[in-house]
Amino acid sequence: MDNFNIETAQNITIQQNVASLSTRIRAFLIDMLIIGAYYALIFFILNALEYLDSENLYFLYILISLPVFFYSLFFETLNNGQTPGKFFCKIRVTKIDGSKPTFGSYLIRWMLRLIDITLASGSIALLTILLNGKGQRLGDIAAGTTVISEKKLVSINSTLAVDIPEEYKPTFPQVTILSDKDIQTIKELYLKAKKSRNHKMLLKLKLKIIEITGINSELSAVDFIDIIIKDYNYFTQQM
Repeated sequence: MDNFNIETAQNITIQQNVASLSTRIRAFLIDMLIIGAYYALIFFILNALEYLDSENLYFLYILISLPVFFYSLFFETLNNGQTPGKFFCKIRVTKIDGSKPTFGSYLIRWMLRLIDITLASGSIALLTILLNGKGQRLGDIAAGTTVISEKKLVSINSTLAVDIPEEYKPTFPQVTILSDKDIQTIKELYLKAKKSRNHKMLLKLKLKIIEITGINSELSAVDFIDIIIKDYNYFTQQM
């Protein structure tokens, strides 16, 4: 499933991480298991109370089925685009422009489930999602929605890698005694402290690096740690 970018009216680019088809199917199956467990529990209770032989069984069945009938509409509306299955699979219904869907959007999706999923056993939904490229079944297209994944993508900030200019010259060759795990920890603490402007943490981190590597430097903690991370990347890329 391809991701795509949306340009908002405020000229902000939003990347939609479209939920994969397999994840959506898994979420659907989880919802079906929950519904099945609900029916089993209700009929167990009715049987225990000897209501299954009641003349009003047909009307009881209709009453029992109402929560199932409105299952997806109810949960997606009240739980910010997530049924229990979507919640467990970390996916969510959202507008195609990245905004939160209105009740009308959820209602349209829910109404078209009859065509997308119920009548065609899900085949129309599968085909539409595969051909569409934006994770949309017919209900999504009509409602202007899609289903996105909330799983975090691996970014450069969560890896060892940093951007280094081609003409970059390292300052501290001693960084090679550090391990990948050391640098990962250093980078995570550095970014966290820098973001929160925690100068004490930055200074402690600098002193710890000096203690391990034996490097002596009068640079500020921010500049020193930044160079340490870049130098490590430079030397490891040469290997």
